[in-house]
Amino acid sequence: MAQKITPRSEDFSRWYTDVIAAAELADYSPVKGCMVIRPNGFAVWENIQRILDAEFKATGHRNAYFPLLIPESFFRKEAEHVEGFAPEAAVVTHGGGRELEEPLYIRPTSETIIWDMYRRWIQSWRDLPLLINQWCNVLRWEMRTRLFLRTTEFLWQEGHTAHATEEEARREVALILEIYRRFLEECLAIPVLAGRKTDAEKFAGAVET
Repeated sequence: MAQKITPRSEDFSRWYTDVIAAAELADYSPVKGCMVIRPNGFAVWENIQRILDAEFKATGHRNAYFPLLIPESFFRKEAEHVEGFAPEAAVVTHGGGRELEEPLYIRPTSETIIWDMYRRWIQSWRDLPLLINQWCNVLRWEMRTRLFLRTTEFLWQEGHTAHATEEEARREVALILEIYRRFLEECLAIPVLAGRKTDAEKFAGAVET
C-alpha cells in the first residue's frame, strides 16, 4: 500500500488524496464537487456523531429535523444572510414538471426555516430555553473542492437554541465551544484555537461568531 502513496514531502496535496483512496474512506462522485463516503469513512462519521450526540444530550439538547428545501423569501428577509449565501446557493425552480411559484434553496444552513418554526413554538419565557440540534446534510456550491475538507454537499450538525437572556445565550456558546474543543483535541487529535472570529470571518448575519 505504501508504494501507491505519494511521499508527503514530495506533494502534500497528492499525499492527502492518496491516503484517502488507500484507506477507502471516500471516492469522487459523478457529480463534480461531491464525494461518495465509503463504509470506512462513514464509520468514522458514525463515531463522531455517536460521541458528540451523547455530549449534546447530556447538556439537555434534543434532536429534530427540518426540511432540506427552504423558500427563497426566508433568505430575502435578511440582507446579510442572503448576501453571504447567495454565491454558494443551489436553487430549485421546477418541481413536478412545472415552474415553482417561489424558488427553493437547497439548505446551505437552516437558520431561517428553524427560526420561522421557533416563532410559533416560543410564546413566552416559560418556553425557554429551547435547545435543539439537527444532524443533516447541507449543500454549498463550492468552486474549489477537496475530499472531506471542502465539498459541495457535506454532513454536519447544527445546534439552534433560544434563551431568555443574552447572558444565558453566551453561557450556551461557551459550553458548546468547549465540547467542540475537547472532542477535536482529545478524540480527533486536531489542535484548536478557540475564540471569537474576526468580523471578516464571522457567519453571515451574525453579531458575533
